[in-house]
Amino acid sequence: MALIMSAKTPNPVKIELHKKSRVLEIIFEGDEKFDYSCEYLRCFSPSAEVQGHGPGQEVLQIGKENVNIEKLEQVGNYAVSIHFDDGHNTGIYSWETLYLLGKNHQANWESYLKRLKEAGHKHETV
Repeated sequence: MALIMSAKTPNPVKIELHKKSRVLEIIFEGDEKFDYSCEYLRCFSPSAEVQGHGPGQEVLQIGKENVNIEKLEQVGNYAVSIHFDDGHNTGIYSWETLYLLGKNHQANWESYLKRLKEAGHKHETV
């Protein structure tokens, strides 16, 4: 099985974790910069634990407001593995996934907050 990556997806040129503010900063080729909260990355992990094994099987992540990243490990030349301090470490974030998470941050986050509310949970702002 071949990994097919969009020719339009830029590669990151800088990845920096800001532990105090719980933000992962990524600058992609072309100087596009995205700041991802650790909570956002944890709630949108590409792992089967979060995404399920097919459409409609996603698992809503609750209570991740204070999650932080313990470490990052590069996976080949195409991704990074993120180890969160709540023990979650099974998602492999390809450059394409990270880029799309950055590009679609606002819509993704609004959808997540709406799903939380519909499920009867309140997002605790930190």
